Formats: sequence, C-alpha cells, structure tokens
Amino acid sequence: MSIPPPPGSRQPRGPYGPPPADRPQAYRPYGTPVSVNALAVAALVLGVFCFLPAAGLMFGLVALRQIRRSGQSGRGMAIAGAVLSSVGIVLWAVVLSTGAAHKAWEGVKDGAQGNESLSLDKGDCFDAPGGLEGDTYDVDRVPCEGGHDGEVFAVVTLPGDAFPGDARITGIADERCYALQDQYAMDTWAMPADVDVYYLMPSRESWRYGDRAITCLFGNTEAGIKLTGSLRGDPTTLDTGQVVFLSTANALDTALYEEPEKTPDDDLAAHRAWAGQVHDVLGEQIEALRGHPWPAGARRPVADLVDGLEDAREEWKRASTASDADAYYRHYDKAYGSVDGPATVTARKALGLAATPPAAGERESGDSEAQV
Repeated sequence: MSIPPPPGSRQPRGPYGPPPADRPQAYRPYGTPVSVNALAVAALVLGVFCFLPAAGLMFGLVALRQIRRSGQSGRGMAIAGAVLSSVGIVLWAVVLSTGAAHKAWEGVKDGAQGNESLSLDKGDCFDAPGGLEGDTYDVDRVPCEGGHDGEVFAVVTLPGDAFPGDARITGIADERCYALQDQYAMDTWAMPADVDVYYLMPSRESWRYGDRAITCLFGNTEAGIKLTGSLRGDPTTLDTGQVVFLSTANALDTALYEEPEKTPDDDLAAHRAWAGQVHDVLGEQIEALRGHPWPAGARRPVADLVDGLEDAREEWKRASTASDADAYYRHYDKAYGSVDGPATVTARKALGLAATPPAAGERESGDSEAQV
C-alpha cells in the first residue's frame, strides 16, 4: 500500500505522466479557456484566398510550432492554411512561367475597355461588326486583299492623363487624320469617290484603361459596303519618281486648299496674300521636279508639265499684285488653267499613276467618326 503525499504536494498529471523537466509546462488547470493561435487563423485566411501564399505557408509552419509549445488550439487551421498556401505557390509558379498572368490581365483590360483600337496599326484592314458609325466595341483584323470595313492609315497618340472630352478629341481627329491621309495614299487621283476618312476615338471608359489612340482609317461612305484591296500608296509601294511627283502635286494641292473663304470682291488683300503663297510653293515644286533624274519615258512629259507650272507661277505672281478684283480674276483663271490640265495627265500616264482627275468636290472632308 502506498501512502499518498501530503495535500498540496501533488503534481498535475496528463495521461502519460508529468512532463519532462526539460520541456516547458504545457498543462493548464482544469477549466482554463483555450486560446486560438492567431498565426493559424492568418495562415488559413491567406490559404483560402490564395493571397500572398508564401506568407500563408510561413504563418502555418510557425503556428504549428507555437501550438506544440503553448497548447493553443488552431492546429487544423494551421495545417489547412499551410497546405492551401503550398498549392497557391505552385499555381502562381505555373501562371508566371507560362505568361498566363499577362494574358489574363490584358483580357481584363480589353473587356473593361470594350475595344481593340490599341491593337490596330498603320496598314491594318479590319471588319467592325457594328459598322463604322456610332460606338464600336470590337474589330476583327482581316487581310486587305479581301472585303473589309476599314483600312488604317495613321494612329495618333494623345498626350495627358485627364480625359480631354469628346469634342476636343473629335477636333484633334479632324485636324490630324485629314492631314495625314495623303501620306498613306499619296495619289489622290487614285482614291475611289465613295471612300472617306473615318476614325476610332477613345471613350471616357477606355481612357481609364490607357487608351490614348485616335485610329485614322478609310471606309466606304455607304453603310454596309466594303472596301476591296489596299489603298496604300506611299514610299513602301511606289518608286522614287512616283513619290517625288506626288509629293510636289500634294504640296501644291495643300497650298490651293488654303484659298480664303471670302471672295476677292470682299477681301482682295487676303486673296493677294494667298496668291503670293501659291507662287512661292510652285517655285519649290518646280525646282524639285527639275532636279530629279526621271526615267527616259517620263522626261519629256515632266518637262512639259514644268513649263506649264512656270506659266502658272507667273500668273499667281501677277494676281498677288492685282489692282482690283477684276484683274485678280483674270490672272487667277489663267493660273488655274495649268493645274491638273493635259500636261499633268500626260506626265501621270508616263509615270504609271492614275490619269483621271477626280471630280470637283469629290473628296471633301466629312465628319465620320466612331467611338471605342
């Protein structure tokens, strides 16, 4: 028979006897509340949401060690958080190694943006399921050889962080797109009569996702009618002689386009000044035509054209000093007689360019836009 120790000398015992002397006391008096390890909770949360999986794994392992020493609850949460975080680390490694993260983010941006305007480049042809009028939410790039709704001839990038407003963007598109069209389709005589300039513009919503592009494009003026074949005619598709000829012709057309709105009867001074500007531009273009080494078949036709331009230049000079509107009109009519006349047609034929002058007013600017 054993004699029990005196009261107060008993040590609490667990199912396997007292703890070793070298281990921290892990026993609690009966009825003491058991606390939940905070790191176990954090590990479980990070593991479930797959957010910072490396931190979730670390918290889970540390929590298990603390629970063993302190006797706190939460072991199951720590294990679950560690396992889920380990799975999360593997998944992130796969996503990053395959580039899926970048693709997914681009998909999110495109979905929120509601358009693919940023993916269109100069020279691209595309179809727009909703047409070129109104809001455009999607475009499909297609070969230019077949039928297509639009052909991109320029992309203008807008500066700034704040959305400038629809009216401001439309004004920039009008100014820049019409100015850039002849750099892509240099031969204005070759442009079909039913083709005009359109543009895709950023919307307020797409601007928030980085869309800063005004996409300038050609499209048919008749809804539902597609373009066929590329309209591109620039140094990438033309020879040097054709580029020089068209550059001089387009520079002269630009100068002539600046004619004052008021008539010489109402504002003779403005017309005189404009006539002087045309005279100066003609001088530059004549010099360029004379200085180029033309192929044998085009030398004579180009020389005849230059002679006619010299006569026109002299008439513009006289118009710039006309004493009254009647005198101005006489020189004005003679000067215009040498523009796009028979000599121009002959020179164009010799250079393999379009030889049928466009009808008057055939390519006046419209107001064609789509917002993306």
